Amino acid sequence: MQEGRVVRTYEIALGFAPTGDKDRQGDGRTPEGEFTIDRRNDRSAFHLSLGLDYPRPEDRARAAAGGYSPGGDIFIHGQPNALSERFKLRGDWTAGCIAVTNAEMREIWAVTPIGTKVEIRP
Repeated sequence: MQEGRVVRTYEIALGFAPTGDKDRQGDGRTPEGEFTIDRRNDRSAFHLSLGLDYPRPEDRARAAAGGYSPGGDIFIHGQPNALSERFKLRGDWTAGCIAVTNAEMREIWAVTPIGTKVEIRP
Protein backbone atom coordinates (compact mmCIF):
# COMPACT_ATOMS: atom_id res chain seq x y z
CA MET A 1 0.00 0.00 0.00
CA GLN A 2 1.15 3.50 -0.71
CA GLU A 3 -0.86 6.53 0.32
CA GLY A 4 -3.89 4.28 0.86
CA ARG A 5 -3.64 2.66 -2.58
CA VAL A 6 -2.74 -0.94 -3.39
CA VAL A 7 0.41 -0.84 -5.53
CA ARG A 8 1.36 -4.55 -5.51
CA THR A 9 -0.32 -7.84 -4.72
CA TYR A 10 1.32 -11.25 -4.41
CA GLU A 11 0.14 -14.85 -4.48
CA ILE A 12 1.30 -16.30 -1.16
CA ALA A 13 1.75 -19.64 0.54
CA LEU A 14 0.87 -19.92 4.22
CA GLY A 15 1.20 -22.59 6.87
CA PHE A 16 -0.08 -26.12 6.37
CA ALA A 17 -3.28 -25.16 8.28
CA PRO A 18 -3.98 -21.70 6.85
CA THR A 19 -7.49 -21.10 8.20
CA GLY A 20 -7.74 -19.10 11.42
CA ASP A 21 -5.41 -17.01 13.57
CA LYS A 22 -2.24 -18.54 15.01
CA ASP A 23 -2.89 -19.84 18.52
CA ARG A 24 0.12 -21.93 19.48
CA GLN A 25 3.43 -23.33 18.34
CA GLY A 26 3.05 -26.10 15.77
CA ASP A 27 -0.51 -25.30 14.67
CA GLY A 28 0.60 -24.39 11.12
CA ARG A 29 -1.37 -21.16 11.18
CA THR A 30 -0.20 -17.64 10.37
CA PRO A 31 -0.84 -14.91 12.95
CA GLU A 32 -3.43 -12.33 11.99
CA GLY A 33 -3.39 -8.66 12.93
CA GLU A 34 -0.98 -5.74 12.78
CA PHE A 35 2.74 -6.41 13.05
CA THR A 36 6.05 -4.66 12.49
CA ILE A 37 9.08 -5.89 10.56
CA ASP A 38 11.66 -6.23 13.34
CA ARG A 39 14.54 -8.05 11.61
CA ARG A 40 15.97 -8.76 8.16
CA ASN A 41 17.86 -11.94 7.27
CA ASP A 42 19.85 -12.04 4.03
CA ARG A 43 21.26 -15.47 4.95
CA SER A 44 17.90 -17.18 5.38
CA ALA A 45 17.34 -20.81 4.38
CA PHE A 46 14.37 -19.40 2.42
CA HIS A 47 16.09 -16.90 0.12
CA LEU A 48 15.60 -13.58 1.96
CA SER A 49 13.37 -13.14 4.99
CA LEU A 50 11.71 -10.35 6.96
CA GLY A 51 10.79 -11.13 10.56
CA LEU A 52 7.53 -10.08 12.18
CA ASP A 53 7.25 -9.02 15.82
CA TYR A 54 5.19 -12.08 16.74
CA PRO A 55 4.40 -13.14 19.41
CA ARG A 56 3.11 -9.86 20.77
CA PRO A 57 2.56 -9.34 24.53
CA GLU A 58 -1.11 -10.38 24.26
CA ASP A 59 -0.11 -13.58 22.43
CA ARG A 60 2.40 -14.42 25.16
CA ALA A 61 -0.17 -13.72 27.90
CA ARG A 62 -2.82 -15.91 26.25
CA ALA A 63 -0.35 -18.76 25.81
CA ALA A 64 0.94 -18.46 29.38
CA ALA A 65 -2.63 -18.59 30.71
CA GLY A 66 -3.26 -21.70 28.60
CA GLY A 67 0.02 -23.37 29.52
CA TYR A 68 1.46 -23.59 26.00
CA SER A 69 3.91 -21.77 23.72
CA PRO A 70 2.57 -19.16 21.28
CA GLY A 71 5.28 -20.06 18.76
CA GLY A 72 7.47 -17.53 17.04
CA ASP A 73 9.92 -16.91 14.20
CA ILE A 74 7.22 -15.80 11.80
CA PHE A 75 8.69 -14.43 8.57
CA ILE A 76 7.80 -13.20 5.12
CA HIS A 77 10.25 -15.14 2.95
CA GLY A 78 11.08 -16.61 -0.42
CA GLN A 79 11.37 -20.22 -1.53
CA PRO A 80 13.75 -22.77 0.03
CA ASN A 81 17.34 -22.17 -1.11
CA ALA A 82 17.57 -25.79 -2.31
CA LEU A 83 15.03 -25.08 -5.08
CA SER A 84 16.04 -23.75 -8.46
CA GLU A 85 15.12 -20.12 -9.10
CA ARG A 86 12.61 -21.33 -11.71
CA PHE A 87 10.54 -23.40 -9.28
CA LYS A 88 7.95 -22.46 -6.69
CA LEU A 89 6.48 -24.77 -4.07
CA ARG A 90 2.73 -24.92 -4.59
CA GLY A 91 0.04 -24.92 -1.94
CA ASP A 92 0.41 -24.06 1.72
CA TRP A 93 3.66 -25.49 3.04
CA THR A 94 5.22 -23.14 5.59
CA ALA A 95 5.07 -23.59 9.36
CA GLY A 96 3.07 -20.37 9.79
CA CYS A 97 5.15 -17.98 7.70
CA ILE A 98 4.18 -16.14 4.51
CA ALA A 99 6.05 -17.30 1.40
CA VAL A 100 6.35 -15.65 -2.01
CA THR A 101 8.57 -16.30 -5.02
CA ASN A 102 12.23 -15.33 -4.78
CA ALA A 103 11.78 -12.56 -7.36
CA GLU A 104 8.86 -11.15 -5.37
CA MET A 105 10.87 -11.43 -2.15
CA ARG A 106 13.71 -9.39 -3.69
CA GLU A 107 11.18 -6.72 -4.63
CA ILE A 108 9.64 -6.68 -1.14
CA TRP A 109 13.11 -6.73 0.49
CA ALA A 110 14.20 -3.66 -1.49
CA VAL A 111 11.37 -1.47 -0.14
CA THR A 112 10.76 -2.88 3.36
CA PRO A 113 13.03 -1.55 6.12
CA ILE A 114 12.85 -2.54 9.78
CA GLY A 115 9.87 -0.73 11.29
CA THR A 116 7.55 -1.28 8.32
CA LYS A 117 3.99 -2.02 9.41
CA VAL A 118 2.37 -5.21 8.11
CA GLU A 119 -1.30 -6.12 8.36
CA ILE A 120 -2.26 -9.78 7.99
CA ARG A 121 -5.96 -10.30 7.42
CA PRO A 122 -8.00 -13.48 6.93
